[in-house]
Order: sequence, then C-alpha cells, then structure tokens
Amino acid sequence: MNEEAKKTVLRMFNYVLVVVTVPGPDGGHGYTANWVAQASFEPPMVTITAENDSKAIGLLREHRVFAVNVLGSGQRELAGQLGRRSRTHPDKFRGVATEPGVTGCPLLTEALGYVECRVVGELPAGDHTLFLGKVVEAGLRRQGAPLTMAETGFRYFG
Repeated sequence: MNEEAKKTVLRMFNYVLVVVTVPGPDGGHGYTANWVAQASFEPPMVTITAENDSKAIGLLREHRVFAVNVLGSGQRELAGQLGRRSRTHPDKFRGVATEPGVTGCPLLTEALGYVECRVVGELPAGDHTLFLGKVVEAGLRRQGAPLTMAETGFRYFG
C-alpha cells in the first residue's frame, strides 16, 4: 500500500471535533475525538471510538454510557486541552465548566450541544474499539458552526 497516498486521502475526510465524556471518579472523564458518526435515525444511534490503551475504555465498559459534546468553531484551545493523555495530564478538565447529564456523564456547558447515549454494542477496530450508543437525551445550548479538523489543523483525535 502507498502509505503517503493513504494518509493524504484519509486526511481528506473532514471531521467535526467533539468531547466524549463518561462518568467516573472526580466528576468523570473525557477526551477530544473526531471519529464520531450518526449510525441510525430510528432509534437514534451514534458511534464513537476509544483507544484500546486509554482510561476512557475502562470507564465506557464499566458505566455503559457516554456523552458526545459538540465543540463550536473557535474552541481549538479547548479541543487541544482535552485531547491530552490523562496519564500525563490528569488535571486536563481543570477550569472546564460541566454539569451532570441524565446518564451521569459530565456535559460541557460551553459546547454547542450534546447527546447522551447508552452503549448497546462494541466492536474491536484495530488499535481502537468502536462503541455504538443509543441516544437517550439531547440538548442544544447555542447556535453556531461546529469546530472541524480543517479549522484546527490537527491531524488526529481518534
């Protein structure tokens, strides 16, 4: 396979940046992600991925719920802050305003909107695991354009 062509073509996929949050100690946990997609209209479902060696994967399996918080254009700094590894940046949520959702997931009060989901399936996907969630709650906090990978210049947030 032509590795350079593969990278170039996959980078053409334009992703919205979100923060996936899960319940956990100290108010919960979260990470910046871009591999998120709507999977069904009825019932409403979305997919997320988590790295197999991440803190999040254990919490996803334990609690079986997650929230997807959609970041708005101009929130590049927040995306970068929450995209850091928890092992090396355990305080990455310091100063980030959240409130608990109906699932117990922390919801970012500065996000454009969110969906809360119950995990209904998971599938191994190489160095990640794909989780399928049924939407149980949704909220729109404000209007605006979502933050995209193209806007940030970032290369990856899983």
